Amino acid sequence: MPAIDPDDYTVEELTDELETIDDADDLQAIFEAEQAGQDRTTAREAIQDRLEEIGAADGEHGDTEAGEAAATDGGDADDESEPEGEDAEEDDDLSRPTRDKKHVRALEDGEYADMWVFCETQGGELLDVSTEMLGKARELMDGFEEDYGDDEDVVAFLMGDDCEGLAEECIAYGADVAVYHDDERLERFLHKPYTEIAAHMARGKGTVESTDWRDYDEPRYILFPATNNGRDLSAKVQAELDSGLASDCSDLFIEAEEVSNPVKTGEPGVKKTFEKVLHMKRPDFSGFEYSTILCLDNPGREFHPQGCSVIPGSFEPMERDPDREGLVVEHDMNLDDDWFRVEITDHDRLEAGIDLTGHDVIVCLGRGIADDPTEGMELGLELVDAFDDAALGITRGIVTSSYQFEGHVESYSNEERQIGETGQVVAPDVYIAAGVSGAVQHKVGMDESDTIVAINTDPDARIRDFSDYFIEGDLFEVLPRLTEAVESDGLGLEPEAVADGGDE
Repeated sequence: MPAIDPDDYTVEELTDELETIDDADDLQAIFEAEQAGQDRTTAREAIQDRLEEIGAADGEHGDTEAGEAAATDGGDADDESEPEGEDAEEDDDLSRPTRDKKHVRALEDGEYADMWVFCETQGGELLDVSTEMLGKARELMDGFEEDYGDDEDVVAFLMGDDCEGLAEECIAYGADVAVYHDDERLERFLHKPYTEIAAHMARGKGTVESTDWRDYDEPRYILFPATNNGRDLSAKVQAELDSGLASDCSDLFIEAEEVSNPVKTGEPGVKKTFEKVLHMKRPDFSGFEYSTILCLDNPGREFHPQGCSVIPGSFEPMERDPDREGLVVEHDMNLDDDWFRVEITDHDRLEAGIDLTGHDVIVCLGRGIADDPTEGMELGLELVDAFDDAALGITRGIVTSSYQFEGHVESYSNEERQIGETGQVVAPDVYIAAGVSGAVQHKVGMDESDTIVAINTDPDARIRDFSDYFIEGDLFEVLPRLTEAVESDGLGLEPEAVADGGDE
């Protein structure tokens, strides 16, 4: 039996009681009792700390594993012990296939500050989503200062060939600091060097000249674009920094959060308030609800930066201010030639895809065309043609379906016309959704439209909840009548009239 039963104590009480116990065997018995009972991380760590205090942790009774979840002390986390002696000579690379993998643990009691934004570039220009994220980051960190009284910065980081001018553009779009790495080999996105540079920047490594503007260990928050390259980079960088990632987010806010999960608090029945938490909203897998993702620390284990990727079009950029002042910093790092083993020797530029943004009207077709996909697509195109400035979009359900289209309409069924979380984000004056159920993944691509008109045979379709006008009916009957009405000058169904609710 252990000298004391740890289940009778809170972690704080147990820590005080352990100070009265000097016998390693007793402490080991208490540890095992804790494991068999509540198995609280913080309780096990308190017992391990006491074993270390009496000098027993490295001896006969040191195999408790209580300290394994503890983070490093902020030293060189890349250090790795190699096998020695006879075992090392016999290692055939098969018995330990992951021996060379360096695992970088999160910091313990680290210093974190600022919101970092990866500003993706293409063809010598910032992508629109980069300026959108900078605008949202500016809004969040201005609110952060008001709420907490801490003046923390928006930090843009980017890499490429001759990108100093783009770093200055980041200042004009809301960044306080822009850190860039210039190398002609970085003209196009490459996984290895981009990941290594981003992690190096985030950790504040480099020459004094390139790092003396900051005095913290790692960023508090970090945003990436949910583009093909941004999704890849976000996962790799957050893994390298030993933190979490919420992907494809469409809304962000910062506030405190109280939780009672014992994994986060250290023991059951205890509530803990986490301050300055980035709440990252994204559509969940059901397709009809949003989930809010939080990246919270564990006892003795810190998860920073709190990071996410952002769906393009989710936020408005701030107005460009060429006179805005900020700090532009050139990052210093030696790039390993081995990181550039993949060399792009030739490339072709694809023709510009379909851009659905900027139109007055979008007509979007969903699975409701299933009874006759070809006719349904033709009816949608006829309605598009009736307006002066309209375009046809489709839902992911059509992209992934096995519908058979005949003639020219087949070209309108590919994914470049898809609207939603993994497609385009639009905000026209009028959005006409025909045969669209209203899944959240689709909603995030169009819910900023001024006026939403839905056509559906199901009166309980989810899209009804966020439509301005809902027409219960078969799109094969409604679309021709709507087309006729738009083409008729006397019915006043121009986009402006519908958006204003006039001529109902």
